[in-house]
Amino acid sequence: MMKTSQKFVAFWLTGCALLITLASVAAQGAQDKAEEAPALFVDVLNVSVVDLDVYVTDKKGNPILGLTKDDFEIFENRREMPITNFYPVVGGSVVARDQTPPVVVQAEEDQEESAAGGAAPAIERRNEPPPLPAKQRLSLVVYIDNFNIRPFKRNKVMRDLRIFLRTHVTKDDRVALVTYDRSLHLRQPFTSNPAVISRALQELETVSGHAVHRVSERRDALEQIEDATTEQEGLSFARIYAGSIYNDVTFTISALREYVDGLAGVPGRKMILYVSEGLAMRAGEDLFYAVQEKFKTTYGLTQIYDFDSSSKFQALAAAANANRVSFYTIDAGGLRVYGADVSDRTPRQGIQVDQIHTSNIQSPLLYIAERTGGKAIINTNSVLKPLAKVAQDFRTYYSVGYTPAHYGDGRYYRIEVKVKGRKGLRVRHRDGYRDKTPMVRAEDGVRSGLIHKIDDNPIGIGLEFGRGTPAKRGHFTMPLAISIPLSQIVLIPNAGSHEARLQVFVAVQDEEGGTSEVRNAELPISIPDPQIEEARGQSYLYKLDLLMRPGVHRVAIGVRDQVGAEFSLITKTVQVGGR
Repeated sequence: MMKTSQKFVAFWLTGCALLITLASVAAQGAQDKAEEAPALFVDVLNVSVVDLDVYVTDKKGNPILGLTKDDFEIFENRREMPITNFYPVVGGSVVARDQTPPVVVQAEEDQEESAAGGAAPAIERRNEPPPLPAKQRLSLVVYIDNFNIRPFKRNKVMRDLRIFLRTHVTKDDRVALVTYDRSLHLRQPFTSNPAVISRALQELETVSGHAVHRVSERRDALEQIEDATTEQEGLSFARIYAGSIYNDVTFTISALREYVDGLAGVPGRKMILYVSEGLAMRAGEDLFYAVQEKFKTTYGLTQIYDFDSSSKFQALAAAANANRVSFYTIDAGGLRVYGADVSDRTPRQGIQVDQIHTSNIQSPLLYIAERTGGKAIINTNSVLKPLAKVAQDFRTYYSVGYTPAHYGDGRYYRIEVKVKGRKGLRVRHRDGYRDKTPMVRAEDGVRSGLIHKIDDNPIGIGLEFGRGTPAKRGHFTMPLAISIPLSQIVLIPNAGSHEARLQVFVAVQDEEGGTSEVRNAELPISIPDPQIEEARGQSYLYKLDLLMRPGVHRVAIGVRDQVGAEFSLITKTVQVGGR
């Protein structure tokens, strides 16, 4: 279970304290210096590349293949940026410049459409393509919003989802399952086995969905408005209902934002397949219109904006873009036609009230998908065919990158990608990103490592635990040692020695998902010149103590080379104390 940030703080204060003992640092094969190392002045040039997954399609949604770097333009805050990285990905493989173009064959299901002049092509590769870079590996999250969905609507979508996952997820992809049931639940951590996710989805079919009560609550409020004798009485019913919905939407967005932030340190492309029956952009908007329709006055419509959540959805989309997360949203409500579903039919009000309700709850799904470069699936009783279009995004796109002049300034930048000289094409991509500071990036990585149990270890650090010893108040002092290969960090000559500047980041998660704050410490390394060649074949050993409660804990360690601008993350589980 993942808890809210308030509970994270409570967990920290109730005893999962993290004590870093800086005095216990040793180097294998090198003498410890008694005096403090002299200051090291290095002009570090940090360079970052902003990678964009760009989808170019025709009006029917069919991918446009064969574009080159010269066909694209990128603008950051309306300023054109030189493209530094570019490669097309077709069918999940990089198409090299000198590679024989892929053979385009007609998909069987589209043969009739082809005869009419249009088709969605299937792709076969003629040559063995270059491997897809690790930073393009797909991490897909199936996010079922149980609080905003009815069980029978959800279960129908999940049956299509199971077919979709079996058909379109490969061994190179990672898939996780999360539900929101008034709080976040990680039902299945990232796995490369789609059958595991399929079983977890099937188990969810017995879990209740809370939107049944919400539908009933809306119908009751509309009936109260219809029976009201004055406008003020009708508005009071609308405000009570809108306040309840607004509160629920706020909690729902907060949970989504928490999970999106938790994906920050997960490497590669990240997509969230969000399933619900919609969320209100302006809570109770349709009820205020019902009051207006009954009493023929516009006075009450000004109160709609007291329950406007558009800024919260904007912040959610911005957070997703900052963390390279795309939303693919599904309205499980199906084809929304007035009067088609008796349970959804509005009592005694006209069709306009239902139309406003539908537009209001679908607009956030469209908005966050569009802003993050994803797609929204709405107004359909079967999501299987639209999901095939989503799978197309998994495997066929253009990876386009540029190097901004700034680095780590914490600001948000708007992005626009254009295809030159082509009319009628549709270009999708995330529309911005936040240029996070190195400290924030490292802390995000450590948190993600705890939540998702994903290591990213280019430096090759190691982690070993010692034997815990009893401490005060039932806690244990748990020693651990972090080994850092000296050959993998940047050592700069400085006055008779070679020196490095590292930062160590540590966080702990307990069995219930409670997570400590991320703590960090500076780690200067100084090795005398006569010992540098021998030391390069060894590891630096950094020791610290953690003060922990009894139980099973997961520890995440991050090491950042400040000079080399490299970051490594490793996580490991440890049993503290006896059972």
